[in-house]
Amino acid sequence: MERDFPIPSISVLRCFEAAAKHQSFTAAAEELGLTQSGVSRQVKELEDQIGAPLFRREGRGIRLTQAGKSLAEGVFSDLSRLRRTISQAVAAGGTQELLTIAALPSFATRWLVPRLKHFKELRPNLDLMVHSRSEPFDLVEEGIDVAIHFGANDWPGAKLSPLCPEDLIVVASPALLEASPVQEKSDILNLPLLHMTSRSHLWKVFQQSVPGTAAHVQVGSYFDRFSLVIAAAANGMGAAILPTYLIESELASGALVSLASVQDNSEHNYYLATPPGRVSPPATEFLTWIRRQVSRRVKPA
Repeated sequence: MERDFPIPSISVLRCFEAAAKHQSFTAAAEELGLTQSGVSRQVKELEDQIGAPLFRREGRGIRLTQAGKSLAEGVFSDLSRLRRTISQAVAAGGTQELLTIAALPSFATRWLVPRLKHFKELRPNLDLMVHSRSEPFDLVEEGIDVAIHFGANDWPGAKLSPLCPEDLIVVASPALLEASPVQEKSDILNLPLLHMTSRSHLWKVFQQSVPGTAAHVQVGSYFDRFSLVIAAAANGMGAAILPTYLIESELASGALVSLASVQDNSEHNYYLATPPGRVSPPATEFLTWIRRQVSRRVKPA
């Protein structure tokens, strides 16, 4: 039979969390608005309750012990889940419905959020909580109703339905094209090239559609976020291969000019991910609404 251990207070756990995160009682105290001795005392209380040291004192610093590392992993996750539960309850209020959405950071910032106002107008009594996530996660554990995923049709523990293809195009700024005109498709490869580090194969894919070129397409400037690639392209640093969904405003304003389409045969697309089982009515409405927002849809396999 399992022993019923007493649960430490939230203040004790928060002090341990901050100290473990910073590996410093002083930095933890600054974050929490406490004194350094106050944080140290709370951590000592937790150590006494557990019966094991959680930190090693090294000179003027501290380092997690093996027991501390193991505890920190669980505490980080548990406190994060508790914060989400409380924030969702606050957001929902007494009578409001709540819809929680997770989406890729760039897609959320540049495509989804600018459209959410229209969805809210359809459901004024529905509150939204939007998270940015780049990788698949446990939808049930995280309390997410709908997630927008890009990649393969593969998300363990979730039901995926196709949303839209990526629609990649080569773009450049008018200033760059004025300095280096593009008359033929092959001229694009003479421009400075901008790369997304996680999609560095795309210029090779484009080169395959331009027979007879020997350009070194892996040279150029590399960025780890689409937002950085977009900013670099709009400011004339080079040509970039970007999804149309992320640069709608730049294309509409003329800040970026479309030069050619790119057919990436990776079979990666945007998908809607929902927890297994019944989908809530607000989530169902959102799924219907967002499908209407995309210009093309992926045909289910």
